[in-house]
Amino acid sequence: MTTSTTITVTGMTCGHCVGAVESELGQVQGVHGVEADLATGAVTITSDGPLDPAAVAAAVDEAGYEVAP
Repeated sequence: MTTSTTITVTGMTCGHCVGAVESELGQVQGVHGVEADLATGAVTITSDGPLDPAAVAAAVDEAGYEVAP
């Protein structure tokens, strides 16, 4: 079952930021695709199933950004 999850990431200001977030989230187990929108901060994650919110937050943190509450 494929699941799509959208989160908001704060702090992205350029294309490099988008790439860093997409790269880190792409390494989370079960993730098939990540698409970040710089203008809105919305990040859509396609995965095998529900994702662990802590794993998602850790990946975004590793990229240097934060998941909006």
